[in-house]
Amino acid sequence: MEYTRRSVLTALGLGAVAAATGCSASSGTTQAAADGPAEGEITLLTPLFEGSTGKQLLEGKLLPAFKQKNPNVTVKVDYTTYSALNEKLTTSLAGGLMPDVVMLGVGWIPPFAHKKVLAPLPDALAKRYEYEDRVLEPSRFDGKLYALPMVLDTRIVTYRKDLFAEAGIKAPPKDWAELREMSKELARQDGAGKLTRVGFDPFSIDLRQCWETFLFANDGNLFDESGQQVKFDDDRGVEALQLFLDVIKDKSADYSFKSSAGQPSTLQQGRAAMMMANNSLWVQLKQQTPELLAEDKVGAFILANKVPAMLQGGTLVSRSASTKHPAAAEALVEFMGTPDSILPTAQQRGSVPGVQNLRTSDYVKNNGFVKLALDNMSKARSEGGTPAWMEIREKIKTTLETAVVGKRSAKEAIDELAGLSKEAISRL
Repeated sequence: MEYTRRSVLTALGLGAVAAATGCSASSGTTQAAADGPAEGEITLLTPLFEGSTGKQLLEGKLLPAFKQKNPNVTVKVDYTTYSALNEKLTTSLAGGLMPDVVMLGVGWIPPFAHKKVLAPLPDALAKRYEYEDRVLEPSRFDGKLYALPMVLDTRIVTYRKDLFAEAGIKAPPKDWAELREMSKELARQDGAGKLTRVGFDPFSIDLRQCWETFLFANDGNLFDESGQQVKFDDDRGVEALQLFLDVIKDKSADYSFKSSAGQPSTLQQGRAAMMMANNSLWVQLKQQTPELLAEDKVGAFILANKVPAMLQGGTLVSRSASTKHPAAAEALVEFMGTPDSILPTAQQRGSVPGVQNLRTSDYVKNNGFVKLALDNMSKARSEGGTPAWMEIREKIKTTLETAVVGKRSAKEAIDELAGLSKEAISRL
């Protein structure tokens, strides 16, 4: 059978294919208990340890340390990327070849736990270290713990202090009204009226995640607590999208002002005075434009309007419900969720550690964006929240983009996205 994206998504409970194929997505899957000795060969699917540096960290340091504690367990690593993770994982699921241990994105637990693809973990694991409550929320479904947070990736607003000073602006904006006005002041055009510097660049990060950050700062929600009702189609969701249209209309932002992957950002180039960013931008600054940090020209703040809010993404580690070696798989999940594993993983990516215990580490102290994120975890909000998320997330960017490029109004785009989301939820 050839597995298309649609058939794979259907295997996650969005239709009847799961029952027809008899794959492990069936709600009747038997979950093996993680008792007995940790032994056997298990597979780890991970998007975290890319390239030779990541592989050396995982296979040269972390897994040998795990092997020392669990000499009868052998770990086979299956590397992937974040962009390929969803399709690779769901195709494996549809083919009955689920990895024993898998690293998932934030928001992914409800879809996979809903179909009993993942096995619950002992709740005691959530009390081993100091976690901010909001950090553990994406690891739970239906009151049970299904994953441990490893590294987090937050969305913050970065800005050029030197450009603020040049414009006589003494502090970051405290709400959207100030953000819009400051963006106008900070934007620059050439003699022909073409933008040479945007006051605000919200488009160099994923449009889905950027809009979600604004939705949360407007005190909005994606779904209700049950994950069955759409909540983003009220004024808060429309206003969040409308702001993007407004700054474009003001000629203080432009959808074409985007940073290419691996290249200096619009902020680094001086083509943006403010920019929505991932906390990993700190590492990019150190590598590409260290003078901006040395001269204290870059700052960051948490987006706020009705409330301050910071989008919290990241990577979680879970064990498969169908593994033949549950004790070994759970032992690896526990090990990957320890500070000793999390810290070097966060360092190699410029990510935020998933446990508060590491706030006093030199890594956190010397990374301004990571420190800002850890200090504001109480304001963090995460995407997802419904078992239909894997289908819905694929539609958000393309639907919102139609409004950003002027093909429809913000309300029309949000209404369409709400309709698509309700359809997906109805098929659960």
